[in-house]
Amino acid sequence: MSKIICQCGHENPEGSELCQACGRTLTEAAAKRKTHDVMRYEGMARRSQTYHASIIDKIWNFFSSVKVGVSLIVMTLVASAIGTIFPQEFFIPQNVPAVEYYESRYGLPGKIYYVLGFHDLYGSWWFMLLVAAIGTSIIIASLDRGVPLYKALKKQRVERHDSFLKRQRIYSSYEGKASSEVLNKLNEGLKKRRYKVRQENGHLLAEKNQFSRWGPYINHTGLIIFLIGAMLRFVPGMYVDEILWIREGETRSIPGTGQEYFLKNEGFTLETYQEGDSEVFDQTIQRTGAIAKNFQTDAILFKRDENSVAGSQDELTEVQHHAIQVNIPMKFDQFALYQTDYIENELYKMSFTMDNKETGESAGEFTVNLFDPETSGVYELDDGYSVELTGYYPDFSGFEDGEPQSASPLPNNPAFLFNMISPEHPDGEVAFVAIQQNLEPLGENEYEISFNGIETRDLSGLTVRKDLTLWILALGGAIFMFGVVVGAYWNHRRIWIKQGSDGILYAAGHTNKNWYGLKKDIAPAFEYAGLDQPEDHQELKESNSNAKEEEGSGTTRQHK
Repeated sequence: MSKIICQCGHENPEGSELCQACGRTLTEAAAKRKTHDVMRYEGMARRSQTYHASIIDKIWNFFSSVKVGVSLIVMTLVASAIGTIFPQEFFIPQNVPAVEYYESRYGLPGKIYYVLGFHDLYGSWWFMLLVAAIGTSIIIASLDRGVPLYKALKKQRVERHDSFLKRQRIYSSYEGKASSEVLNKLNEGLKKRRYKVRQENGHLLAEKNQFSRWGPYINHTGLIIFLIGAMLRFVPGMYVDEILWIREGETRSIPGTGQEYFLKNEGFTLETYQEGDSEVFDQTIQRTGAIAKNFQTDAILFKRDENSVAGSQDELTEVQHHAIQVNIPMKFDQFALYQTDYIENELYKMSFTMDNKETGESAGEFTVNLFDPETSGVYELDDGYSVELTGYYPDFSGFEDGEPQSASPLPNNPAFLFNMISPEHPDGEVAFVAIQQNLEPLGENEYEISFNGIETRDLSGLTVRKDLTLWILALGGAIFMFGVVVGAYWNHRRIWIKQGSDGILYAAGHTNKNWYGLKKDIAPAFEYAGLDQPEDHQELKESNSNAKEEEGSGTTRQHK
């Protein structure tokens, strides 16, 4: 890479706008500016402005662009907003395929929503790619700007050329004041203002709060750590957020534990507020009905023995017994089980009798377990009577081409196809039985199936949660906020003072922000040295512009 040699003889990397030794301008564009506006990176060359040949350079230059970074963030925000139009897959009924749910409920927009992956937005590959691209942009942009800034601040020279000082926004010259006594007083006064002062060969450099220049980069570090924590949530074992529906008396493996832990639902309890319990809820109870006071699951946690088959419930060891409530979770092995939902009185078993339609005599009673029906099995009754269950439709939705259909595997509207076997009809009589329906599809029967009773049970909705990324997210957030404080409440301030050979004292100042604060900060030191406060040339320019406008307005009025 070629070097740019300044008039002072210092070699600067290609792309530099200011000489790192004396501060002279090195490019025509920098020379045309009346004041230096390249002090953000101290005029140092950035890699994105220097290398353009290879594919790596092009990728680096693409991601180092602030416009690209902002565009990626906007795209991510827009995608997140679109993801709120319809509910995420996590919140839709689990007993219906997602593609069917979105298409049936929201039509064509719902189908497009599903096909594009918005139904599982934060787990979709393209959203993860966007997050990774933002992280890449932050890292490359930080390195592209932070490395030259570090080099420039580390190698700051005390001596600066006159042209460098004259191009600063805060600048003044003092004739006849270029004495060692004045310089020493300025040195002493600036030190009182907590400036770090270096003095060489009639030149003085005073600065403070240099650390504040790293505020944005601390922000970027916090954001990168936060994004890493967010992406780690998709690594198996790092983050679990699942729903476990478990019925009373049921034992099920806990999602996310690799079938190592099992939970048994010993019973579900629901307590509600009654009128008179609380004045706050009385009117609401009268208007809407019962309000839940407490709902809990009495659960037993089991652990599978190490040598047993995965998923087997034969060799389980009880770990703990716990009443899981809304704000009182069961905790174990970095997992927590929270009570979040419930369903009361789910159909569990239905009892029937086989009756003679003419005499009304019963041939016996049998019970069908709606979750474990004996399909193609036989329920034996008295005196040679039996009933064969030949078809079971847990959520009967009607007939299609003469065949009964089920909308879901849950017993929301159970229907049955029975074959009633009796001494009179050894081959059986066919009956189709549903809620408030008793059909005889093959002709009139001598016997019929009558509903005899129902048994229900409650379901507990538990959230299974494990989060090993929480400390990473908290660390990233804390670092980000620290960077915000550093960048917001401190300003990097510098003062250059030079004893000119012509007896003129030159003074210039620069800050990354809050120019008024800089002027107010250095005023006592200049007053102590018997000098006027350096002038703000931008303020002078604005004042002169306003004065001309007022003068022009006055002239216009005179013409009138």
